[in-house]
Amino acid sequence: MTQTIVPSAISKSIRVNADPARAFDVFTAGLHRWWPASHSIGSSPIKEAVMEPREGGRWFERGEDGSECDWGRVLVWEPPTRLILAWQIDGEFRYDPELVTEVEVRFIADGPGATRVELEHRNLDRFGKHHEAIHGTFASPGGWSGTLERFAAAC
Repeated sequence: MTQTIVPSAISKSIRVNADPARAFDVFTAGLHRWWPASHSIGSSPIKEAVMEPREGGRWFERGEDGSECDWGRVLVWEPPTRLILAWQIDGEFRYDPELVTEVEVRFIADGPGATRVELEHRNLDRFGKHHEAIHGTFASPGGWSGTLERFAAAC
């Protein structure tokens, strides 16, 4: 019997045409400008994605009907170089306050007016029986790669 080992983290990076401070600002305060509307877990179509700019702050979606749906919390807020978010969306794409996987984003100067953005979504083994499917979703073109491409275009 062959066993497939699925890594517990997804790592992606992209180079953007913005300095680290601008890239950090677009990633956080400008989340609503680049987050894919298809990546919603609310009952109402997504109107905007919001990240509260502080440790302990929420990141969430606000629906067209005004409802809010949490995605997680801000664990580390170190502008303009580093951000760690608690991803608290389970394997069935529902908010779960007991589940915490981490999305760490680093903003590294990469020449004049450019930044290398490195994203790691880790602790995916915490999805339990959904681990392999979730890993595949996050690793797919519609996962973190495509989402980071949208972010880069917004910079």
